[in-house]
Amino acid sequence: MADVYRWRLAPDGLATRRQLRALGLRPGGQDVVAELHRPRRRGRGPLVAYLYRIDHARPVRPMTPGRAAALAAAMRARRTCPNCRTDVGYCIPRSLGMCVPCHDTPASALSR
Repeated sequence: MADVYRWRLAPDGLATRRQLRALGLRPGGQDVVAELHRPRRRGRGPLVAYLYRIDHARPVRPMTPGRAAALAAAMRARRTCPNCRTDVGYCIPRSLGMCVPCHDTPASALSR
């Protein structure tokens, strides 16, 4: 069982994934060492962050040309509207499922 600490009371030498990334590190396969609980209001459960040891973390892997191409293709797919098939320049909201102009156009105008 991992140790549990309250918000801002974790010992030095532990960090979240985001904090490791800011240091240019990654967990590198190590198990979670501790949990950090941040209380929330209105009876909901606490927010939980998992902590890893900084001294066991490994450097972030460098971006390769293949990974860069795959990331660019994925982002291009997120910007392409399935209705009008154009790159709209922003990530299409999942709540709409299409670009804003297509969503705002009445359905009768799209069938013409």
